[in-house]
Amino acid sequence: MADVLLVIDLQNGVCYGEQTAVNMPQVIAGVNARIAAYRKAKKPIVFVQHTDEDLVKGTHDWELIPELDYRDTDPLVSKNHANAFYHTNLRRVLTSFAAESLEICGAQVEYCVDTTTKVAHGIGYDLQMTRGLTTTVDNKFMTAEQTIAFYEGIWNHRFVTMLEA
Repeated sequence: MADVLLVIDLQNGVCYGEQTAVNMPQVIAGVNARIAAYRKAKKPIVFVQHTDEDLVKGTHDWELIPELDYRDTDPLVSKNHANAFYHTNLRRVLTSFAAESLEICGAQVEYCVDTTTKVAHGIGYDLQMTRGLTTTVDNKFMTAEQTIAFYEGIWNHRFVTMLEA
């Protein structure tokens, strides 16, 4: 188990926008199971929430999905870039927990999850990811499932240690 669980962009407009992100029931159940494990171990869960012209702060699309076990006491980092560290307080929040390792999950695989994973690796965090706890939608090149498999293949053993659910 990592020092901190980082939950990226599991928001209404990201997961249930024009397309529903793939495997949402399994992703929600798996992420909530990881959240429960971190709570039991008394380890922090940090939620990251994207804001832009499509995800306007305060709107339904911007809100975290209601099925997620988010609590008001959990740190929430607001971002407006695919890199959750870029012009945010994420690094300060992680430093306050003396975090050296992160477990990453969330959406969207090819944007915010990938960028944040690679940046976190580059600045020295030891990273873990539970297989199947990231999601995305189909794009013009690949199905969502193919995109997830593609990125998991890139991340595994290069950027993250993949854990089995």
